[in-house]
Amino acid sequence: MIHETGTVISVQGGDAWVQTIRESACQSCKARHGCGQKALAGLTSGQSRQIRVANTLQAKPGDQVTVAIEETALLKASLLVYAVPLLLMVAATALAGMLLPGNDLAAMLCAGAGLATGLWWAGRQSRVGAARWQPVMGRLVPRVREL
Repeated sequence: MIHETGTVISVQGGDAWVQTIRESACQSCKARHGCGQKALAGLTSGQSRQIRVANTLQAKPGDQVTVAIEETALLKASLLVYAVPLLLMVAATALAGMLLPGNDLAAMLCAGAGLATGLWWAGRQSRVGAARWQPVMGRLVPRVREL
């Protein structure tokens, strides 16, 4: 599971809105010097995000909580959003190349149609299977008392 700490900013019914600040794991990774992820993480570090999670701990606004998501759920969602549209675009372009050789306009139109179809399908699947990728509230983080 991937864990992130955040602050509950509001509670609505059985859900809580948690604000997290994205932290990069690059500082502890041994491959950080040869990985492009560190550069991407540097561009977005310090940005806060608000996510909705089921309030299973009856947390109140101001409480610090951990939010977790399964690694496999994150991988599947990433493949759905990135790989499926790209693969459909390439497949549609290849099909246009086989059916209409030399017609670049048809290949470009089929590429756009394949990409649009992939994005539409990924969006539809993400709404249908949203519960599979929903983060969960892990635990309450004890408050540190100031002196």
